[in-house]
Amino acid sequence: MESTLVIGRSTLSIRRAAAVVLGALIVAGAAQVSVPLPGTPVPMTLQPMAVLLVGGLLGPRLGALSMILYLAMGAAGLPVFTPTVPLVGFARLFGPTGGYLLAYPVAAWAVGAVVTEGSSVLRVACGVFAGLVLIHLGGLAQLAILTGNLSAAARFGTWPFLLGDLLKLALLVPVLTQLTPTIRARL
Repeated sequence: MESTLVIGRSTLSIRRAAAVVLGALIVAGAAQVSVPLPGTPVPMTLQPMAVLLVGGLLGPRLGALSMILYLAMGAAGLPVFTPTVPLVGFARLFGPTGGYLLAYPVAAWAVGAVVTEGSSVLRVACGVFAGLVLIHLGGLAQLAILTGNLSAAARFGTWPFLLGDLLKLALLVPVLTQLTPTIRARL
């Protein structure tokens, strides 16, 4: 005898809305862990790791919506962005870290699209790597505009973070491989 759990439409909508809000809050919490690096206006944070985690767990649509909510909260002036960068609210999106921030919805969507409920470790690693590349491309583009020099932008916003990004990838792959099927089945 099989039993099937039927979730009502309103219950599912509430779960999804709660997941979007929780995802934004996770990224906001990760933003508070910030280490200023000498020689660059971009601090090292746990934000990118949280963005990739949220995208992988919630899927492309809900992950991207969660990051859009996060950006809206920060643009409205709520203290959800990294505290070590002096710009506040909407102005943060035009500062040295703005390109990274604006890439978050795209990165979350990409990770969510690549990582599926039954993804192999290799597929999850590719999804996380793609998300990291998208975040770096956003940051690199903004820094190149601000500095007027692509080489300087890479020196400030990409090279100092590569080792930490490899560590993020190594940590996220097993977590997403294990948790994605369980979380997605409930959304």
